[in-house]
Amino acid sequence: MKRASLHLLKGTGYLVSTVSVVLLAIVSWSNASKDLLLTACLLAGAATSVVGMFCRWLSYEIEKRQEEHFEKPNDQAMKMPMADHGADA
Repeated sequence: MKRASLHLLKGTGYLVSTVSVVLLAIVSWSNASKDLLLTACLLAGAATSVVGMFCRWLSYEIEKRQEEHFEKPNDQAMKMPMADHGADA
């Protein structure tokens, strides 16, 4: 599986998890809204879960961009000597 496909799969997984958190919060809202502490816990729990998933997704995005950045100079460095060698021949 290509790296881009894995990255898309991770992003999709985090999106599905975010939707599931929202759906569970909706189901729980009717009971939690009767008590201020339960409401606060429900909202805080759902929010921290979504923020945590966003942070993990963002870390994968940053890693992907760093890997792409470090691969480009290496590819160019490997091609340069070959191009120079071919020009001399």
